Amino acid sequence: MELSQFSCSVRSAGKLLLIARDIGGRCVGEGLPEYVKQCSKSDPKLITCLIDALHHLRSYLKVGISEIELPSVEPFRMDELTLSLTGGTNGYKIQLRDLFIRGASNYTVEDIKLGSPFQAIVRMPALILDAHYSSSGVLIILPASGNGTFHARFGDAKVLVRGTISTKLRENKTYLNVDNLDVALGVKNLQMRVSKIFNNNRILTEAINLFLRENGQEVLKLMEPQLKKKLSALFAGIVNQLLRHVPVESFLIP
Repeated sequence: MELSQFSCSVRSAGKLLLIARDIGGRCVGEGLPEYVKQCSKSDPKLITCLIDALHHLRSYLKVGISEIELPSVEPFRMDELTLSLTGGTNGYKIQLRDLFIRGASNYTVEDIKLGSPFQAIVRMPALILDAHYSSSGVLIILPASGNGTFHARFGDAKVLVRGTISTKLRENKTYLNVDNLDVALGVKNLQMRVSKIFNNNRILTEAINLFLRENGQEVLKLMEPQLKKKLSALFAGIVNQLLRHVPVESFLIP
């Protein structure tokens, strides 16, 4: 074989190796959804990798993942919250219906502790809540029955998440399931207001908004048991929708 022919053969073989490597790399990754970031159990910085994997999910949660029938979390919806804000037979009561909450996908995971139960600390710059508002009873000395809109901004929201996980074997693959999830919400900067109520009665609207400004944290405490229950169910549903489609072997390698 002449030198020129030999060089040509070497170059051709090299190209074939590169093509084979490229095809092989694509085949390895073909079964891994783009929203999954792999971590290694042997990685000394496993927690950091898991946090990065959760951050990788943010953009997908924002728009939804159609292939696993996971809708967008922006906004996520809750049905209603009912609160008794003052006591007595004519106590001031409000009902919030069709709540839409925005900002959940803009989260930062600060820490994860593995174990049973597992624990995570999550922060969000702001959660924005909008809802239909209705009220009854007396606020201070003013009749406060009517309808309108409710708006709240939960600034610098911190969520402590605790839960337990079980495993299931399906088609020789291991899948996780969140069995219990407990959510505690803390809000540093809180704003609440109502509008378009009582036929735009300015005096009553200002009275209610003054009450909400001065008693916002107390109102949040009254909301908390219902919020906790609804948020826990909502977050568990989102997580399990992901986990039932992605086996452990896909996102946690040796």
